[in-house]
Amino acid sequence: MASTDFSCLYPYSAEEARRRDELDQWRQSHRMNIACKEAIEAAISRDFDGMHLEADCAKSVIAAYGYKRTGFVLASTLQELSHDGRFSQSNKAWGKQIYIPPDKNHNYQYTVGSHPAVLDGFINEFREAYAELGLFEAKHCEADTTELDYEGKVLVMRPEVFQESYWEPKYQLWYAHDGFGCDPHAIGCSIRCTCLGDGEHTRWNRTDFIGPIKEKFLPDWAKEQAEQLRAGRQIAEVCDCPGPEMKL
Repeated sequence: MASTDFSCLYPYSAEEARRRDELDQWRQSHRMNIACKEAIEAAISRDFDGMHLEADCAKSVIAAYGYKRTGFVLASTLQELSHDGRFSQSNKAWGKQIYIPPDKNHNYQYTVGSHPAVLDGFINEFREAYAELGLFEAKHCEADTTELDYEGKVLVMRPEVFQESYWEPKYQLWYAHDGFGCDPHAIGCSIRCTCLGDGEHTRWNRTDFIGPIKEKFLPDWAKEQAEQLRAGRQIAEVCDCPGPEMKL
């Protein structure tokens, strides 16, 4: 995975940014959204010969702006142009899954203006490139997480929580030790956990995770790591010893 990290994608509308006193962050992100939109249009103009779109056209934009922002701009475009029948139903359904904060005064400014049929092909390329990362998704997790206790389970981190340099499956898998966030009905949301990929100890919120991974999708190396952590906890409980030191 490339070590490049991209500028922050601001997740709220201009109105919400004003309320939070974060307009400077919103403006910087908005400018980058517009630049990404222009880069998509330029890439399509460069790589479309009138009949076919060059393979890997989308990858040049991803390399410059990252998966998060490129996907955000494409999803926003699909939502803005949802009435256009030249986009495939598959791509429209994908675009609906990405939350775009309502902002009728600004979202149109980064709506991609390329021909919809050609842009549809670009979106296909983007989705294929994203799939090649092999990241865990909701389909790999237990279906109903609202009633599940997370303690002692291996959880799948949402990719958007991380910088893109950590977008590898091994960094998504976290063993949940304890914390109020393990209980689906608790007021608190913090979970003390360990990354199975590199052993980092820290706390995340329950909402940072998609949910517990299904056993059949858990790699053997991750099973071994999780069992070691479970065994260590059992020993600590028997000995009345403190758990592992948390690295914040």
